Amino acid sequence: MCGIAGWVNYEQDQRENGALLDAMTRSMSCRGPDAEGVWTARNAALGHRRLAVIDIDGGRQPMTAQEDGRTLACLTYSGEVYNFEELRADLVSRGHRFRTRSDTEVVLRGYLEWGSGVAERLNGMFAFALWDTRTEELLLVRDRMGIKPLYYHRLADGVVFGSEPKAVLAHPEAPRRVGADGLREVLALVKTPEQAIFTGLREVRPGHIVRIRRSAMSVRRYWALEAREHTDDLDTTVTTVRALLEDIVDRQLVADVPLCTLLSGGLDSSALTALAAARLGAQDGTPVRSFSVDFEGNADLFGNDPLREMADAPFVRDLAGHVNSDHSEILLDGVSLADPGLRAAVLGATDLPTAYWGDLWPSLYRLFQAVREHSTVALSGESADEVFGGYRWFHDPQAAQGDIFPWLSPVTSKYFGDNSLIDPGLLDKLGLDDFVRDSYAQARAETPELPGEEPSERRMRQLSYVHLTRFVQALLDRKDRMSMATGLEVRVPYCDHRLVQYVFNVPWKMKTHDGREKSLLRSATKDLLPESVLRRAKAPYPATHNPGYETALRDQLRAVLAEPGAPVVPLLDPAAVSRFLNTAPGKMSRQSDRMGLELVLGLNAWLTSYEVSLDL
Repeated sequence: MCGIAGWVNYEQDQRENGALLDAMTRSMSCRGPDAEGVWTARNAALGHRRLAVIDIDGGRQPMTAQEDGRTLACLTYSGEVYNFEELRADLVSRGHRFRTRSDTEVVLRGYLEWGSGVAERLNGMFAFALWDTRTEELLLVRDRMGIKPLYYHRLADGVVFGSEPKAVLAHPEAPRRVGADGLREVLALVKTPEQAIFTGLREVRPGHIVRIRRSAMSVRRYWALEAREHTDDLDTTVTTVRALLEDIVDRQLVADVPLCTLLSGGLDSSALTALAAARLGAQDGTPVRSFSVDFEGNADLFGNDPLREMADAPFVRDLAGHVNSDHSEILLDGVSLADPGLRAAVLGATDLPTAYWGDLWPSLYRLFQAVREHSTVALSGESADEVFGGYRWFHDPQAAQGDIFPWLSPVTSKYFGDNSLIDPGLLDKLGLDDFVRDSYAQARAETPELPGEEPSERRMRQLSYVHLTRFVQALLDRKDRMSMATGLEVRVPYCDHRLVQYVFNVPWKMKTHDGREKSLLRSATKDLLPESVLRRAKAPYPATHNPGYETALRDQLRAVLAEPGAPVVPLLDPAAVSRFLNTAPGKMSRQSDRMGLELVLGLNAWLTSYEVSLDL
């Protein structure tokens, strides 16, 4: 896993811009702590930061393909291709010769054989840029589910790109301006495909290829979810899901560095850990390494809320004992998550204010830091809820039938964002409510349809599509930023496009055949799991219940208000802020008590450290 950056300019010799390319590349040093490299030609300059996972010595980048002393193409690549061994064998049979064991060279040689069609053949998570010296064109390619990020900004004579906004913003022609559209996406948990907050900055859409030529730019979609009739019966469907999961986990256990799983004690991570344990045990008897997270004193401070009915620790212990994993619990100090230095590190990794899910960002950062001391690669259960229908609002008729993203419904929105401290006049000017509804309508309208499908099934298909193309993008983005900021590669087996496509077409009635959430996943892995995990209801990532965390944030807000020229102050409702600060802190089990506070602090830090100009 790595960071990539580059710059194409058709009117300027890029060999003279090495210093700027270095600055762009080094802005992402955390993504690639093991090595760095640059490659320049007359019209193209590519940079790379490497986290070595496969073929430690041979996979250095940018990587070139040579023929008779002439460079045919140059690749800067981030990600993992899990079927690279099969593709390599195919390419060898077609006459290609390899210098390394890396999947990077497979992608490069695959391009020489199949052109941009190589993307359709890749199974994995990836984002890459490839400069073809023969045609003088650049390809920007992103994996089907958008697991790995890739941004670009068009210039008058070319394009600048990078794995993160900061790499693009390091270029002097990329403005640090944010207009109304960008601010709307910051204030609402909406991730519009291609939009990237900063004016002019675009994100390569999942499953798409952007082609830059001297005279034009074009975009091609090479993969999208399709509506297909599901003809398998329940037993066959469950068997197919299990077979896919076994194959996916087998492929994603391949690494030349220490590997582990992230274990919460929920169904998703427990199933992956159990599958990994079975596979490793069958190979050589090695126990799977697993890690969980909790907070000091949470057992005593824990309080129920609509999202968390039970703590994770008992279920983690049950699963770890059941599969005999080599397990470690990472214990975090909840108050320390408010540390300004830590929050600055989080902002530096995200390039955006962490305006929702509060302490989850810094706690993930600390968790991944701790895991990285022992492992370089981790398997995560992210996206199982989107694939199998795990969230509670999937099963709430009011949320499912509403005209707004279900995670922003009146019942759930307080857990994912709170604009109560923002100036109502600004919110009216932005038309935030209309923006959210329009975005939801657009997402639903994109959903592929199956002729003759029952209205109820069609609605649930739309709900599934919205989660797989909108909500999961926010989760994957968070996971990528926090893991790569600590030099940890996190793999997400439930995002395998074969599994996603298959389950997408399973009728909702079959997905809930036992009357519960994630029925298919539970049925497919029930022989691997303890009864306690099988019975457990969906629970999200844990939050700290230590009241000292909110107290520390309130003190930081008071400091911001006392700071002359604090950029967030003109955006606030003074009366609402005053009422909030004069009200006693709420119970920390209720995230809604601090979401507005998190938003204000995040906005101020972002506007300040990134020198953002708001064009409203």
